[in-house]
Amino acid sequence: MPDLAVKPAVARSLATWHRMIATDDMSDLESIVHPDAVFRSPMAFTPYESRAAVTMFLRTVLTVFKDFKYHRTLASADGLSVVLEFSASVNGKKLKGIDLVKFDEDGLIREFEVMVRPFSGLQELGSEMGKRVKDKIPQFKGKL
Repeated sequence: MPDLAVKPAVARSLATWHRMIATDDMSDLESIVHPDAVFRSPMAFTPYESRAAVTMFLRTVLTVFKDFKYHRTLASADGLSVVLEFSASVNGKKLKGIDLVKFDEDGLIREFEVMVRPFSGLQELGSEMGKRVKDKIPQFKGKL
């Protein structure tokens, strides 16, 4: 299998993302997210559009996850998309998931989609996220 072949700008953004995860410091998050980025939640059919939405969801979920760890990174042939396989727990419920991340040529995140299994882990994640973001979500509805 060939080495991960992402565009240099994407590699820089991924390095920033992994550094932020490792240090629990999301202060550079806005710098790698496009202003018109889209977030697709495993709990909602309708995506959320805007840098503010993407960063709010990503910052929040990282406070919900415990024992978060990335395992594998897979790249698309064009070098602009990656799949990041992860594991974590939420209130003792273990889960596995993937982050599907699409970048633009400048290395900015254009789309961030999350998929999680098993269902019990997804339910617990949804419950905890709901407690933290329910008052913030209305500002992002109807943007699409």
